Amino acid sequence: MTKEEQLINIPFSVLDLVPVIQGSTHKESMENSLALAQHVEKLGFKRFWISEHHNAESLVSSATPLIIGYVAENTKTIRVGSGGVMLPNHAPLIVAEQFGTLATLYPDRIDLGLGRAPGTDQLTARALRRERTESVNDFPNDVQELQQLFSKANQNSLVRAIPGDGLEVPLYLLGSSTYSAQLAGALGLPYAFASHFAPTHLHDALGLYHSNFETSKQLSKPYTMACVNVVVADTDEEAEYLATSMQLFMLNIIRNTRSPLPPPVESMDNLWSPMEKAHISKMMQYTFIGSKETVQKNLVNFIAETRIDEIITVAHIHNQIARLRSFELLSQIKGAN
Repeated sequence: MTKEEQLINIPFSVLDLVPVIQGSTHKESMENSLALAQHVEKLGFKRFWISEHHNAESLVSSATPLIIGYVAENTKTIRVGSGGVMLPNHAPLIVAEQFGTLATLYPDRIDLGLGRAPGTDQLTARALRRERTESVNDFPNDVQELQQLFSKANQNSLVRAIPGDGLEVPLYLLGSSTYSAQLAGALGLPYAFASHFAPTHLHDALGLYHSNFETSKQLSKPYTMACVNVVVADTDEEAEYLATSMQLFMLNIIRNTRSPLPPPVESMDNLWSPMEKAHISKMMQYTFIGSKETVQKNLVNFIAETRIDEIITVAHIHNQIARLRSFELLSQIKGAN
């Protein structure tokens, strides 16, 4: 299969952080995310995932299952799920009940992606987890507990997720290091790498996942996904301009200000220091910005290099019309020459 054929055949999906656009309300931010989900559903994207974040003025995805339900209720075919639920913040039984409820309401459309980071700062993490302290074995044990709660074999257990019992809701492990890659391989689960902000260990993680993979009831062969930033516009110049909102968003992260997504600017030169620019450039290593032709060329090489099975895309674009247009152009690159 040629590189171009790999691009044509690979599924595209979306990870949405439900960003708060500067000047908009929280409700408008959620409505924008729904509009994006409806848009990419029509464009043939495979899934729409919502991430869990807490205590961030820039994001309103804290009640992740509620947003998932909102999106699933107002779409028809696209898979909807978490990218992910930060499992250390929650008891597995609660997660199983929530996603069992979603899977009952929207059969064969709900994904449960799981991460082991807090999705927030340490002070907020303590408020979420109260007095709970995580040990090295908690995350793998909690993942396996979820598998048990969703299994048909659990129907005679004294502790059951109702609804959720026997629904076999598909699990996905998310990571930005090699830890979850090894665990996903050992458990025979699909693996998604967060290369949109933590690119350093992408290739090591994918290699460890494949070398540790064991077949499971859910998966007969390895399945890998990589999350990348994508901004597509009619010209390279327009895309670079739109992408400055994403650069400012990243700058707020490293400065720990996390304010709403700002409008684009003509130049970043006077807004960041050389050290900040270098830091953000490293974070955004797997970022694809440009016209259809530019993004197509770079994505083709990325897919061939990583041999991933699915691309998950993130787009921090201030203007909603431009954001929808970016995904429309992205969907067209499979047929671009």
